Amino acid sequence: MGKLDGKVAVITGAARGQGRSHARALAAEGADIIALDICADIATNEYPLARPDDLAETRRFVEKEGRRCVTAVADVREPQQLRDAIAEGVAELGGLHIVVANAGICPLGTEVVRKAFIDAVDVDLVGVINTVSAAYPHLSAGASIIATGSVAALMKGSGTDVLGPGGFGYSHSKRAVANYVHDLASALAGDSIRVNCIHPTNCNTDMLHSDPMYHVFRPDLEAPTREDTVEAFKTGQPMGVPWVEPEQISNAVVFLASDDSAFVTGLQLKVDAGAALAHTNAYSLK
Repeated sequence: MGKLDGKVAVITGAARGQGRSHARALAAEGADIIALDICADIATNEYPLARPDDLAETRRFVEKEGRRCVTAVADVREPQQLRDAIAEGVAELGGLHIVVANAGICPLGTEVVRKAFIDAVDVDLVGVINTVSAAYPHLSAGASIIATGSVAALMKGSGTDVLGPGGFGYSHSKRAVANYVHDLASALAGDSIRVNCIHPTNCNTDMLHSDPMYHVFRPDLEAPTREDTVEAFKTGQPMGVPWVEPEQISNAVVFLASDDSAFVTGLQLKVDAGAALAHTNAYSLK
């Protein structure tokens, strides 16, 4: 018996990274999965995004857990694509109980064009809103909505001098997602639908291990490598780790998706090795 037997979850950004990890973890607890991903690059985002083969691999991982998986190429910036993909998945799998709005990009760099701000917001904020809007008609009491935030949402300041317009858009979006989740939790409480947000620190995915991210953390080097950045990645985490693993975020997703958190809503759950402590107090942002 799994914690999520009989449940169906939709996950955006499911082809790799945190999204794939969430699909595997939810399936291991008994959930069937609707796995969505754009499976294409976005021009201002200077590291490659997932491909259709990656999404197919996610499906294979879910099926290895003995669960069903419906996949679709869908861009979270396009509401109709999400509505169609979710409706088709619900029709095939028989319902919808868990929403994991996870898709995200981080187009870092001071040389990136200004449109990177718009692209980051369109994916990281508008994409969350579009996902919730497309999923909501299929939800009922007991459903759980989970958004992927970032420790960046809990830190003051996000100037373009270091992060560039895309990094500024990323930070802006994650702060807005945190506020959206808080207010949506209040709005949907009367439906007995829970809404929570997880804020990871550096996570061991392709977003982190990319040339733009390496240059932000090691601007002193012309061509920094993964090995060059390990110590730099540690500097923001008081617990002294360079990053957390996607599976550690997935543990939080399973908790928020299951009845273990039956009365938990509006939570801003940090999985950040202490990264936000210097920026927050016990009650609110400083």
